[in-house]
Amino acid sequence: MSNALKVLVIEDEPKIIEILQTYMEREGYQVSVLSDGADAVEVIKQTEPEFIILDLMLPNKDGFTICKEVRQFSTVPIIMLTARVDEIDRLMGLEFGADDYVCKPFSPREVVARMRTIMRRMEASLHKEEELAYQGVTLNVDRFQCQVGGQLVELTPVEFRLLQTLLARPGVVHSRELLMKVCYVDERVVSTRTIDSHVKNLRSKLSNAMHGKDLLHSIYGVGYKLE
Repeated sequence: MSNALKVLVIEDEPKIIEILQTYMEREGYQVSVLSDGADAVEVIKQTEPEFIILDLMLPNKDGFTICKEVRQFSTVPIIMLTARVDEIDRLMGLEFGADDYVCKPFSPREVVARMRTIMRRMEASLHKEEELAYQGVTLNVDRFQCQVGGQLVELTPVEFRLLQTLLARPGVVHSRELLMKVCYVDERVVSTRTIDSHVKNLRSKLSNAMHGKDLLHSIYGVGYKLE
């Protein structure tokens, strides 16, 4: 069985596809290609790539929309490709959930270098004691501890996984569906109201520890974010 990194390139320009696929395969990656945005999300769900190279401008569904939809169920690393200078400020904010961006024209070496940087960062986090921190809230994943202002806050396992997911991407909205998938690793069937209840309890514990400050925000019809 191959241990090659599974990369999905979603791009509609044949020349760019050829350049990226040839270079990446030479570097030892297992590359799949998709040239239309319409079925991208479904293909990602079915094939579960380990890295995605996603063009901003695609037929039938743009890269922004695809990225936002993917972030509802997956944290797979995503690099966006763009030729639109007017979108660079938005891309730099990466508020839609991408990990990095590359402007066209580019060399395939640059794209692979960015990929390796992201992968090294992910691998490094696996080999050290994982700790997430934001606005005075600190989560030590290995010790299963939550501290607010240096004081321990007792959380249930579901609340802990919920906070861990939100802390990993502050400011990013997480759908209820993704939170259910993350919080219930045994894949039991629960309703969105169950997640709402856990969020309510978590918000109360954090707010009490922070003397009324509220970091957990609900986005109507979408989900929750920490900000």
